[in-house]
Amino acid sequence: MHYQLAAAGARSLVISPVRLNPQRRRKNDRLDSRALCLRLARYLEGQKDELPVIRVPTVAQQQRRELGRQRTFWHKQVRQLENHGRALRLEHELKTLPGGWAGPRKWKGLLPELSDFLRMHLEPVRAQIVSAKAQLARLSQQIEALVSEERLPKGLGRLTISLLDGEVCDWGRFKHRKAPGSYTGCCPSEHTSGPNVRQGSIDRHGNKHVRTLLVEAVWRLLRYQPLWHARRKLIARMTTANALKKKTVVALARQLAVDLWRWRTGRCSLADLGLLVPA
Repeated sequence: MHYQLAAAGARSLVISPVRLNPQRRRKNDRLDSRALCLRLARYLEGQKDELPVIRVPTVAQQQRRELGRQRTFWHKQVRQLENHGRALRLEHELKTLPGGWAGPRKWKGLLPELSDFLRMHLEPVRAQIVSAKAQLARLSQQIEALVSEERLPKGLGRLTISLLDGEVCDWGRFKHRKAPGSYTGCCPSEHTSGPNVRQGSIDRHGNKHVRTLLVEAVWRLLRYQPLWHARRKLIARMTTANALKKKTVVALARQLAVDLWRWRTGRCSLADLGLLVPA
């Protein structure tokens, strides 16, 4: 509907779900419409906090992002089917299946151990796994091809960078460094009252797919990028307890989002961030 309104020349604002009246627990279209109109009037007068307006990607950006979402879907399908096969054997033979049991080599070794009944039910499951993995490989190849001409830092593979670009849609939409950091959902929650300030776990606002990709990338950068400026600043905390390690990785993920924003918008180079590029 937003695209149709924009094509017709109207100004369309899309907002995130919000409870218009905290005191009213039931839905009422008439009262909700009036509350929305009042908020819209105040928003147009300059009170930008009245409506939580969200950015709507273009059709091309939405289709680009869907490549990564489809890859995630097929990856989950493979894991679900593999776990289903393990559950079948565990129920009927009290044994499990090894990781990657649907591969040609492991499947060939498993065939003499399986009963006819179990083989009959596992073969169609394996066929679906093989088909899902083929689709997963095609999507991964298509996603990586979008950044095949770029020189990327070691530890940030083509797949990760391309997936991040697809989820963010446009790095230039962030006006300052706090915006990409907040978009990751890795900022600590805060409870403040008077002089008392208490920070808790991360707020998990923003894009959960970006958050997952960044955390995975940080673990690789800690290994392959010893000169990364954020790593050098917080590396001492990585030698302590596991709980503090995980908190440090989340903080580094937030910093990595800011660094990627600076790099992708031309504000700095990879060398300025201390990120090495393979020759």
